[in-house]
Amino acid sequence: MIETGTQAPEFTLSASNGKDVSLSDFLGKNVVIYFYPKDMTPGCTTQACDFRDAFGLFQEEETVILGISPDPIAKHAKFIEKHQLPFLLLVDEQHQAAQLYNVWKLKKNFGKEYMGIERSTFVINKHGELVKEWRKVKVKNHVQEVLNYIQDNLK
Repeated sequence: MIETGTQAPEFTLSASNGKDVSLSDFLGKNVVIYFYPKDMTPGCTTQACDFRDAFGLFQEEETVILGISPDPIAKHAKFIEKHQLPFLLLVDEQHQAAQLYNVWKLKKNFGKEYMGIERSTFVINKHGELVKEWRKVKVKNHVQEVLNYIQDNLK
């Protein structure tokens, strides 16, 4: 189980830029990790585009954005191209990071049960500590809430 105020769990995943990316690569910067269920779906597209639209403001706060889903590199590439996403999307096909962050959950939809990503966002400070988490995220106004938290708390 992860807790705010502790070191964020380390992971290494394949990224949309074709390289392996580790959380520790970003020490010295704030990091927003957002876990989302699936590329090209309405909620996930809205969330990604909201992060895209606020990207410059996150950069001003020395904050990196990383999106993580179980989708493969090819699907991430199409998603990035279609919506001009300026940040990395990471591949978590084996749910390694999702399990570390406890977002791989039993979900129910139209009477069916299945395992999937619970939409969640984590803020990690420049020292690699988990400082804020949102679980069961509702997309509307979420990105602004994350940005406000960083602006107010991580100067």
